[in-house]
Amino acid sequence: MQPCQNCESVIDEYVLDKQLEPLRDLTVDDFNVCADCATVVSDACVECGGAVYVPRSAEAAPDYCPACRASRIARTGNDPGWTRDAASSSSGSA
Repeated sequence: MQPCQNCESVIDEYVLDKQLEPLRDLTVDDFNVCADCATVVSDACVECGGAVYVPRSAEAAPDYCPACRASRIARTGNDPGWTRDAASSSSGSA
């Protein structure tokens, strides 16, 4: 079992996996935080309508889920960032 990189508590993989269910194929192995430090916002991705993971230290929820961000990088070769503002500014600077 790994410790949470945020609060150092032992990660309960069952609880975290249940919390991360809306994030498609991602599992506890894709995160190094415990369920108390992971916030999942359902229906927040602007591309697929899926859930997004919000780190405890973040002030706002990302606009793209990890799967859609990775898909855009694979399709275009450009990283859209986590928000639409980052995507629009990165697409204009090439």
